[in-house]
Order: sequence, then C-alpha cells, then structure tokens
Amino acid sequence: MMKYISTRGKAPKVDFVEACLQGLAPDGGLYVPECYPTIKPAQKNEPFYLVASRIIGAMAGDSIEHDVIENLCSRAFASFHHQEVTPLRDLDGKRKLLELFHGPTLAFKDVAMQFIVQLFDYILEQRQQKQTVICATSGDTGGAAAAAFARSQNVNLIVLHPHNRISSVQRKFMTCWGTDNILNLAVESDFDACQEIVKSLFEDLDFVKGLNLSGVNSINWARIAVQMTYYSFACARVKSNKPIRFVVPTGNFGDAFAGYVARKAGMFKEDTKFLCAVNENKVLEEAIQKGELNRDKAIATNSPAMDIAVPSNFERLLFETSGRNDSFITSLYSELSSNGYSRIPSDIQNELTRSALDCESISQQQTIDEIRNTLKTTRTVVCPHTAVALSAAKRSETCRTDIILATAHPSKFPEVINAAIGSDVKVPQNQASQIQNKEEFIVIENSIQTIRDKISNTRVPSN
Repeated sequence: MMKYISTRGKAPKVDFVEACLQGLAPDGGLYVPECYPTIKPAQKNEPFYLVASRIIGAMAGDSIEHDVIENLCSRAFASFHHQEVTPLRDLDGKRKLLELFHGPTLAFKDVAMQFIVQLFDYILEQRQQKQTVICATSGDTGGAAAAAFARSQNVNLIVLHPHNRISSVQRKFMTCWGTDNILNLAVESDFDACQEIVKSLFEDLDFVKGLNLSGVNSINWARIAVQMTYYSFACARVKSNKPIRFVVPTGNFGDAFAGYVARKAGMFKEDTKFLCAVNENKVLEEAIQKGELNRDKAIATNSPAMDIAVPSNFERLLFETSGRNDSFITSLYSELSSNGYSRIPSDIQNELTRSALDCESISQQQTIDEIRNTLKTTRTVVCPHTAVALSAAKRSETCRTDIILATAHPSKFPEVINAAIGSDVKVPQNQASQIQNKEEFIVIENSIQTIRDKISNTRVPSN
C-alpha cells in the first residue's frame, strides 16, 4: 500500500487521501511518498486527463479507486479553455512555451486546484464531513483556490494574501466570488509572513482538530502529483531528439519539485535538466550554488508571485538529497527559524547539483527588458514570471530544447505589462466577467492571534 511520511520524521504514516486532506504533517514537516512508484510516460496523443489520472492513481495506491480518480480528473480539466489543457507552443524554433494559463483564473495553479476541489468534495461527501481549508498566497494560489472552492458545499476557504503586494487583477480573482464560504484576509505584511501564520496555525493540533483544518498551498502533495502531469505531457509533444531542459519560474519551489518527482518516477529521460529562474529574492540560488539558507525579508518586485524568502518545497528536495535524513531536516529548519541562517553540508550541496537542478536570478530591469524583447522578436506578450524564465534561459544557453513554463496570462499583471510595452493586455472574455463583481476582503494586522480569532469565528463544524 502507498504510504506517506513526513520530512521531519515524527508524524505517523498516512495514505494519499489523508496526506492531501491534512496538507501539512502534524510535526511541521511535508509529506512525501515512502517510496516513489514507476509511472508510464505520457503518450503522443493521450488526453491530459488520462495522463493525470494515471499519475494520481499511482500516487494514491489503494486509498481511492482508479475509476473514481479518472472521473474526478475528467471533471476537473473540463473547465479549461484549451482542449489540450496545457498546450506546448513553439516560440522561436529552439524555445517552446508550455502554456499553463488556460484555466479559470489564468494561472498554472488552476491545474492542480481544479482537481483538489473535486477530490476534497468527493471524500468529504463520502465521509459526510465539512472542512476548513486555508492557503497563503503570493498572488495566484488564492485566486485558483477561490475559483475552485467557490461553489463547494463541503468546504469553507480562508485566503491570506499580502496587502498591496499583488497585482489588482490577481486580487480580484480571489475577492470577487461573492460566496459566503470564502474569507479573504489581506495581511499587512509579505507572503512569508502569511505562510508562517499558516504553519503556526497547523502547529496547534487542537485548533486544527476543532476546525477540521487543511491547507492547499504547494505544500499539499496533491498539488505536486497533479503538476507532474504537464511535464510528461510536454515531453510527449516535443518532436526534436535533442535533450530537454525545463526552465521554471520559481517561488515556493512546488512546480520545480513536481518536475523532479516526475523524472524520479521515470516519466521522462534521466538526462532531462531543470533551470529554476528566480527574481531578486535569491535564497534558492544561494542555497543551490553556495549551500547557504538565509531567512531574509522578501523584496517586493515586478514578478510578485515569486517574492518569497523561504521556498517551502525546498525542504522536500533537501530531504531527498540528504538520503531522507529527517533528523538533519528538523535540525536545519530549526536553526533557520531561530537564527535566520543555516548551512547546507557540502556533500548534500553536491547532491543538489547532481540532481540536475540549477538556478539563475533575474533583476526587475531584466524582466522588463525581456517582456519588450519577446514581444519584438516573437510577437508574444508574456507575464513577468515567464519573462524571468526566458531571461534566465538566455543567460545559460545550452544545446538543449528549452521548455519555458509560462505560468500566468500577461493580463494578470497590467501595471508591469504597461510599464514594459506601453499598453495593457486584456483579460480573456471567458474570465473577464468574473472580476467585474464587487470585491470582498478584510485588511488585517500581521498577528497570529488576531487571524486565529477571525478564522475561529467563521469556522466550519467538523461534522
């Protein structure tokens, strides 16, 4: 039977369903499979939902029937506005864009979130339970979660976003739903503060039990499992025989880690490489290249979804590259929490490099320049996060075929796009009507107790 363990080593083993419903392990760690399954790669003409159901089925083991998973996937991806869900488009012969923005809120987060709501509603209906789901967002996760759970009969959603540190369109996708099961809290701080509050709430086991609390940030294993799909899906559609390099705009490291797991599960060739592209928040670059983890305050940039000082999913990669040493992980993150700094031993840093992961940081000016240059040379407008990836790919060119993950539609960042090219990109008609509704959110101080009280007063009973 497929079981999941915590990176901190102090939580009981659970199955796939429990790992997804819990989100964060009770010892503060992140769930990973006890062992990774081998999964058949996507085939050339195989529909996206079938690839996804095969991956999720392998990860779920016996915890949920495969025909149920296939049905959930079919319903989840029917909401996308492209028949391939995540189409691969040639950009200039050598580089290709993996377009991940054809979902309800125009961001890659929709891919996993549309499945998660199907999974949660199915399981909770079977158990005749209600649940409170919480997420911290640097911009797109909150909107994707709101779109997914807005019509759920079984879930109340709490969204924490950093006040005035996301784009106006990003905010509207999480605040314009007008349903009484969504509470949006604009925290007067940055994303890392929002994420830390969520983690602190999960440390109070009585609070978690009382609310039947779960989380849908990228720490949730279901997010990782679903995101594996588009990596394999893209490989099946590349016609070139050249080796592939995925270039991933990286914030909380969940998307990049999904690619790492897909390769570990045998879904594409071992020689496939990954380049993580970050903005001026360079903690990941320093960790991979220097072996240093610094808990610095996040810098506000023009690629706001990547303004993250502590990428949560990097813990999962360190767990794997340390030989699954949970004592090391606990000690490392305890030191980081206490001192704001921790050192990755050289042997583990070397293993990170051998994992075929590299990292490049891109400045705000380089981001603007790349948006302009891509429009000029390819007649394509890209979002600032995609521009970070394109710029990073140029700085470390290879003879490989580069697949750039286009993580969001450019219309979600009107202020940045206007500054770069002097005009806006319109929100597609399918999604535009949604963000015309009245916004509903509460500005709240960066206080765990204040936020705890607010959530408690809007909680969903556990039964």
